[in-house]
Formats: sequence, structure tokens, C-alpha cells
Amino acid sequence: MRLRVQPARRLNGRVEVPGDKSISHRAVLLGALADGVTEIRGVLEAEDCLRTLAAVEALGVEATRKGPGEYRIAGTGLGGWQEPSDIIDCGNSGTTARLLMGALAGHPFWTMLTGDESLRRRPMARVAEPLRRMGATVVGRADGGRLPLAVRGTERVRALAYELPVASAQVKSAVLLAALYADDEVSVTEPAQSRDHSERMLRLFGARVVTRGLTTTLEPGPLRATSLVVPGDISSAAFLLVAGLVVPEASVTVAEVGLNPTRTGVLEALAAMGARLEIAPAGDAGGGEPSGAVTATVTELRGTTVGGALVPRLVDEVAILAVAATLARGRTEIRDAAELRVKESDRLAALARELGAMGARVEERPDGLVIQGPTRLRGARVRSGGDHRIAMALAVAGLVAEGETVIEDTACVATSFPRFAATINALAGGELITVEP
Repeated sequence: MRLRVQPARRLNGRVEVPGDKSISHRAVLLGALADGVTEIRGVLEAEDCLRTLAAVEALGVEATRKGPGEYRIAGTGLGGWQEPSDIIDCGNSGTTARLLMGALAGHPFWTMLTGDESLRRRPMARVAEPLRRMGATVVGRADGGRLPLAVRGTERVRALAYELPVASAQVKSAVLLAALYADDEVSVTEPAQSRDHSERMLRLFGARVVTRGLTTTLEPGPLRATSLVVPGDISSAAFLLVAGLVVPEASVTVAEVGLNPTRTGVLEALAAMGARLEIAPAGDAGGGEPSGAVTATVTELRGTTVGGALVPRLVDEVAILAVAATLARGRTEIRDAAELRVKESDRLAALARELGAMGARVEERPDGLVIQGPTRLRGARVRSGGDHRIAMALAVAGLVAEGETVIEDTACVATSFPRFAATINALAGGELITVEP
């Protein structure tokens, strides 16, 4: 599949984005582990989250679709999952694989996990290591460090005080899920704060979780079913907001989007670039997560530096920030982002290569990028490398490039934002992005 993108003269309107991917995964998993029936509205019905739904069903959990984005999860309680009859395919979803590994730590049977070619290249040892220390068995390729791998949980999960070598919400979440079954409290300490969706949702399900500074401690015990609403995904919204900042005659409002402070680093980085952003908080929509509306109006951006503790709070938005940087006046430096080399693609290499093909001045560094702007981008034939965030970032670049941009290998967009092209076209009032088989 490819996207054919035409330059945009204007974008205007108020839209919503699909439910938050990170929150959707966690809602389904915690609902499956809880006692009773959990009702969830706003689940992201994209490929990654559908993999998590299929996984819990394979483990004996009844997950019923009641309507668009609305699910009823009949939880089995801790330790109530059943040994699956087949290998669980996580597709391209690292969140599915890593969080499942943690949730399986208290189930004394074998579960085999695999994924697509991209996911089989991504590191799993960072999850396997603490889970082994807690008593689980993890075997597979690269000594359990690559999919396919198998997890055998234990009836007695050992308590652990674990220090993460790299800030990672997925690893932290896997340890906290395993901690639900532990014989004593478990703590996880991060070098910098990562997104805290798991902590918030665990509390919503009745878990005893305390966060002090960079250390989160969970006291083991059962979860109780609840009802919750998943807000719109700020990572998906970021593509529309940057488009609203760089397309002439643009003003774009994304409504009912998540405003969790551990995820709004992209808004802070854009504000540092001089972006005209209006944020209207609306409170908690019913899932322990703040939400609201964000409006972006066309702005002359300036270069900035993004690094340090800010990076874990915008790691999924670096691709679209790089596009904004190509159009900003002056130098933008993105550093401390080596984690991007082990995402769905090597995003640092992909951004330098593909934006460079469109005329951008991008220097690749071991842990980031240096971008000189502004650049008059030109339409080109570029490739996503099977990475949904690279595909959408290149599409936004195509909206402000001279001439047509063709992006190859874009079926991956369905993993997080299936209606991305349709949403852009609605804001433009015409067909700027054509989806071709």
C-alpha cells in the first residue's frame, strides 16, 4: 500500500483521533486480570490493540465487542488464565508482547509468543531479565531476548526492587503486572519518568500503587473490575497538530485527546519552538486520565533542543517533531533518543534518509538528529520502512512539499491511526492524500 500526497493550501476544522493505543492495551489486559466484568469505551480498534484482544481471548478470557470501540471484558481474576492451545502472534505490537510477558509471570504454564519480522528484531531481554529474577522462565531466540520466545510463569512470584537501566514504560509495566502475583511488594525505579498509564490504571482497578519520585511500589493483590473511557491518543494527534502549525491558512483542533503530563512532552517541545497552541483541559473523562482539546494555528517555528528527561515523554512523537524542525528557523537538536533505533524501524536512520530525500538538511547522530531549517521540502518517492509513525510524518511533510510525494509501504498506518488519510482530507475539504493498493 502507498500514500500519494498533494501539497495543502489550508487545513481547518475540529476532529477527534482514535483512542490512546497505550491506554487501550492496558485497559484490556487489566480487565482480563480483574475479578468481574470491565466495560471499556474508546478502545483503539487498530491492528496493535486487536492483537492484545486476541491474545487475552486465546488465554481464556471472554472479550465481547458491543459497538465501535466498546468492549466487555469478563475478567478471570489473577491466576485465572488458561494455557493457550496455539502460539500467540503479537503482530507488530511490542506493547502486546512485553506486557503479556509480565502478566503471564503468575501463570504456571507455557505460553509461546511470536510477532512479525519487525517485532522479531526488537529487544525483549530487558523484560525477560527482571521477570526471571521474579521466578518466571523465559526461553527463546537470543537467550530469550528475541521473539519467538516462551514464558512459563510461577505459582510464587518473588518480590523485587528493580532499577531500570533505561526509562521504559513497557518494561516498568511488565514488572508491575508480574508484581500483582508477588509474595511481597515490588518496586521499580526509573532513571527518568516514562509514561504512567499503568500506574493510573492499576489504581483504577483497585491495586495499591504508590509513586515517590522515580520509584513506583506495588503491593500485590487482586484487581476489581471497573468501567472506563479511553481518551484520544496524543501521539496520533501530534501529526494533525504539526500539520496545523506548518500548512498555510491552517487551524486544527483535536478534541477529547489525552493530556496526561507524562505524554505531553510533544506540546512542550512545540511550545519551545514558538508554536501557537491553545490547550483547553476538560478533566477526567472516566478512566483516571486527564483530557481536553488542543488547537494548533499556523506559526513560524524556530529551532530548539530536545533531550534529557523530556525524551521519554515524547519518544513516539520524535518523527513528527523532526518534520516540524525541517521547517523551523535555525538549528534543532534531538539527543538522548537512542531508543528510537529499536522501534518498529531505526527511526533516526529512517528520518535522516527519507527527509533528506525531500531536501531536508538532517545529520544523523548516534543518539539523535541535528536539523537545519527552514527547508523548502520537495516532493519525492520515499519509504516508511513499515513504521507507522515514519509513514505519517512523511505524509505531513508531503503536505508542505513542492510537488507530489509518494510514500511506499504504508499499510502499517493501520496499527495506530487507520483513518489518518481520511482525517487529513476532511480537514482539507478535499482529497490531498490518496490511498493506493
